[in-house]
Amino acid sequence: MRLLFAGGGTAGHINPAIAIANYFREKEVDCQVLFVGTKEGLETGLVPRCGYPIEFIKVHGFARSLSLENLRNMAEIPGAIRAAKKIIRGFRPDVVIGTGGYVAGPVLYGAAKLKIPTLIHESNAYPGITTKILAGYADKVALGVEDAKKYLPKAENIVVTGTPLRASLLETEPFAARRQLGLDERPFLVIFGGSLGARDFNRTVADWISQTAAAGRYQILMGTGKLHQYEDVMRRFTENGVNLKQFPHIKVCEYIYDMDVAMAAADLVVSRAGASTLCELTALGKPSILVPSPYVTGNHQEHNARAIQRGGGAEVILEQDFTPDSLETVVRRLTGDKSTLLQMQKNAGKMGHIDALEVLYGEIKSIMKERR
Repeated sequence: MRLLFAGGGTAGHINPAIAIANYFREKEVDCQVLFVGTKEGLETGLVPRCGYPIEFIKVHGFARSLSLENLRNMAEIPGAIRAAKKIIRGFRPDVVIGTGGYVAGPVLYGAAKLKIPTLIHESNAYPGITTKILAGYADKVALGVEDAKKYLPKAENIVVTGTPLRASLLETEPFAARRQLGLDERPFLVIFGGSLGARDFNRTVADWISQTAAAGRYQILMGTGKLHQYEDVMRRFTENGVNLKQFPHIKVCEYIYDMDVAMAAADLVVSRAGASTLCELTALGKPSILVPSPYVTGNHQEHNARAIQRGGGAEVILEQDFTPDSLETVVRRLTGDKSTLLQMQKNAGKMGHIDALEVLYGEIKSIMKERR
């Protein structure tokens, strides 16, 4: 069996594809996998790190306004489709799977035109433009959440599967994870603003850490995200007169590669409200403080975050209200009441999907069988 995956840009698009690839290699004796991405996305590091080959095409996304850059990006599309078809013909996949990001567009469109079975997976409650376009070509449209259906009224063959998670994320034992990280009994907070980072979110967190570090109440792991966010955060600490080397209970890194260990050990997570992140939080039953990004299409992050809040699994702080003081107020209240954290854990877990990989495996096998 040959699987070709197209998805990239952020970890939210790449990790589901990696999870599906890993699951198929466990289930199928002779399974060959190839990824297609762009050289600008996180897939350049994440995919090879997991042991999979990747090829690249040149394509860029579109800004939501008329501009010369958009015209240049549109001019790339015919060449990207030709390059995608060349890769497809060379690899001869049995199925092509798209998991989001603009790179998925040319690849799945090219596969559909070559009569290769295709599946597109959309994690977000508000589907991206790539999914909306590909929904008319793909054999199957798999959704992470039910709410996304209403934005795809003309799409056929829709199935709600949940978002696939890496098996290691579900299998890591919390106590073992805490030992591995060298944690003590103090609350452990995992904080990240997304795989590419979020400047305002990061700066607020850095200011909060600067104010609370000396007290030593919390153990903290912060992932700043890529795109020079780490350098910006470290400058912020310097401006605040804080030397992190004096505080071994606080660790700041560009990207949390061992997220399975970190999440398993976490008492509380502070993050943006991207779809993949929320799927992980609910599957693991992790209490969270969510700060939805106001800069996304359809304000879908607040929509997602409010759903978890209504279910009792999270607290929500909107961007305009997110300050070091507001963060400290909520963190101290939650970490100071173990019964509240335990109830949030139970509530979050009730909303989780842990069988998405099994469902997607069946759907992918089904479209391959139908095409035969």
